[in-house]
Amino acid sequence: MGLDNVAVVWPRTGRFYDPVAPAEFVDFGEIVEMPRISAPTAALAELIAKTGTVRATAYTELVDLLLGLENVLYATENAAEDEDPVIDPDGCAWIADGLERFVARHREHGEAVTFESVSAVLRELLGDGRLAEQQLRWLDARLDGLRDEAGDPPQWSFTCAELAVLAAFYRRCADRGYAVYAAT
Repeated sequence: MGLDNVAVVWPRTGRFYDPVAPAEFVDFGEIVEMPRISAPTAALAELIAKTGTVRATAYTELVDLLLGLENVLYATENAAEDEDPVIDPDGCAWIADGLERFVARHREHGEAVTFESVSAVLRELLGDGRLAEQQLRWLDARLDGLRDEAGDPPQWSFTCAELAVLAAFYRRCADRGYAVYAAT
């Protein structure tokens, strides 16, 4: 079973979180009708439009790398005694912002988002920083950690459009004061 990020009403008013009505995301369905939209982008937009949910499993490694933390979409920053893995509206804004910035920087590398292109964009971003050498060593360690036993990188196959749709989901949650429940 994978990870779903489900838009929920914030804050919780009872014992459980109430899912946000899919009607709040119905306009994501318009993306499906766009010319030359990739199948994964259309599938993501359609799922969001129908359910207010993102199947987040495919994006976890990339989002963790981009945001510099572990298990961001699993909402694991909550203490062990917290029963609810929830990303609050501020956390949704942070995720959306990171994805939006990445997509904007990635456009000059083309539409296809691969391990190599992500590495190039992050190197450009970190290479300009005050602690560039230290941050680039951190990045190299993170990138090496994503390689398999044979030293091969993950076979990411995303597009900027797909990541923009993903960012838009978290932005919508943030802007409307929704949270995201990490259901596994």
